Amino acid sequence: MTDFIILPGIGGSGEKHWQTRWETSDPRCRRFQPADWDRPQFRGWIEALDRAVGAASKPPLLVAHSLACLLVAHWQRVSTAQVVGAFLVAVPNPEAPAFPAEAASFANPPSSKFRFPSLVVASANDPYGTVEYARRRASQWGSGIVEVGELGHINEASGLEDWPQGKALLAAFAAGVAD
Repeated sequence: MTDFIILPGIGGSGEKHWQTRWETSDPRCRRFQPADWDRPQFRGWIEALDRAVGAASKPPLLVAHSLACLLVAHWQRVSTAQVVGAFLVAVPNPEAPAFPAEAASFANPPSSKFRFPSLVVASANDPYGTVEYARRRASQWGSGIVEVGELGHINEASGLEDWPQGKALLAAFAAGVAD
């Protein structure tokens, strides 16, 4: 069975966020731990992800939301640590007006194909990144893409609770990349 590393974006995904709910309900999930959730430091987040992957007993599957999607894109270029894949939800556009200034160091993610399988999950009305942006990144990264309708930023404010649709997408993706 695959283990999962939960990678929240800025703020660390509160207790009503689907990532936190998945983490607390599934013992295969553990969260990476950067020094500061609210003032993300690029190098520190890269190192925290590397530590989390390195601590796994076998290659894990990354479950990223928002800023953490950009983190994964950067990380996979600078690390040789093995993962089975990445599930990337609500990829933000660093050039969009809504992109947080405190995350500027995460801008300019690589546009080359990832070294592992990935799936982008996009919302039609995400204020941080359009579906067109998600499609472009998915194409560049060699990722599959699933458009899930109008779910905003696919976060706590979206009222998704356990987000069963997302769990089903993750389960299908994980089954497709399992060893």
